[in-house]
Amino acid sequence: MSCHRGVLLLITIAFLFTFSGCTDGEKNPKVTIAAAANMQYAMRAIVKQFENESGIKCDLIIGSSGKLTAQITEGAPYDIFVSADMKYPLALSSAGLAHEPPQSYGYGQLVLWTTIEGLQPSIALLKENSIHHIALANPQIAPYGKAAIEVLDHYDLYDSLDHKLVYGESVSQTNQFISSKSAELGFTAAAVVLSPELKDKGSWIPLDSASYKPIQQGAVLIKRDQTHLADIKEFYAYLFSQEAKLLLKNYGYLTNE
Repeated sequence: MSCHRGVLLLITIAFLFTFSGCTDGEKNPKVTIAAAANMQYAMRAIVKQFENESGIKCDLIIGSSGKLTAQITEGAPYDIFVSADMKYPLALSSAGLAHEPPQSYGYGQLVLWTTIEGLQPSIALLKENSIHHIALANPQIAPYGKAAIEVLDHYDLYDSLDHKLVYGESVSQTNQFISSKSAELGFTAAAVVLSPELKDKGSWIPLDSASYKPIQQGAVLIKRDQTHLADIKEFYAYLFSQEAKLLLKNYGYLTNE
């Protein structure tokens, strides 16, 4: 009998513990932010500062803008989408998946980066026979990859360099190709090479802004059944605050004043 009571007691305790955990989670759900790969370093800094100031907890999901958009369309439980362009947020808004039209938080800048010691990146270097692999993000789903193709077209180099191009799924994977030296050099976001994690690794040059279309980046509030909409809107507003703009500038973004 005592054994039976002991089992019942354990079951009751387990049930109460589970119920309590669920209740706490429902009372204090996290704000889930899906962010383009170029924004991962800046977003970590913004999220950390926001959490310290507000006490609201956030989860950060990183991926290519195109892939994140597809996930949101399929019902992924994201609250805010921080894209590398305006096209994808506008598409979600047009599809009725946003609380309000997207807003632009700034402009990204493209750089040419290498981590091979003694190598000085330049447009001319791309044509050298010693360069076998040039990394860039997939232009079909990553705006920074699209900008890289525009640079190659601007200098009339795409056709002659096509066989050297190595495509990453996102800026993150492109960075891996460059940092591991699998590619001698490649195109990435200024925010990457200015991040604390990578700012002293390798050499890079900014690319002429006239060689690619402005990379206007935008964010949007995703519409779904959300019990913590006030917290979500608080972070969304913070993304456009002066505090966030200062952090964005530190990571090489041009912000809207």
